[in-house]
Amino acid sequence: MGVYDFNVTTINQEKQSLRDYEGDVLLIVNTATKCGLKNQFNGLQQLHDTYKDQGFTVLGFPSNQFLNQEPGTDEDINQTCQMNFGVTFPLFSKINVNGKNAHPLFTYLTQEAPGVMGGKIKWNFTKFLINRQGEVVERFAPKTEPEKIEEFIKEQLEKS
Repeated sequence: MGVYDFNVTTINQEKQSLRDYEGDVLLIVNTATKCGLKNQFNGLQQLHDTYKDQGFTVLGFPSNQFLNQEPGTDEDINQTCQMNFGVTFPLFSKINVNGKNAHPLFTYLTQEAPGVMGGKIKWNFTKFLINRQGEVVERFAPKTEPEKIEEFIKEQLEKS
């Protein structure tokens, strides 16, 4: 099993299989537009722009599980991300990332890379790097700036 085995809902309410990204290096991030770390949207977008032609994609999954920092509708979130941060990487419908109602993708990600919280997401902007085979290869803490992940991304892109 890998991330390609999961189905998700886009921010525009369309069903999508992550198999659409098969063969790409992915950075899966739980996001929030009202979080103190929201400026990471800029760094994530820069990574996406720099490496998208080499088979890299950032996937953003909004979540409101941390201090109500993503209270808006999917439409509000999409508009804020585009207008305030210039986000063009794929965004998905708001989900839970922890607890019994956690989206199965995030249950899988946290099982594969439990992190310091023992299988839970600590905060917004937790990042999971996925290789071209759909396997979790690295987990990054919320405060890890996207720029600090660039070398890990380049390393995965160089592998076939």
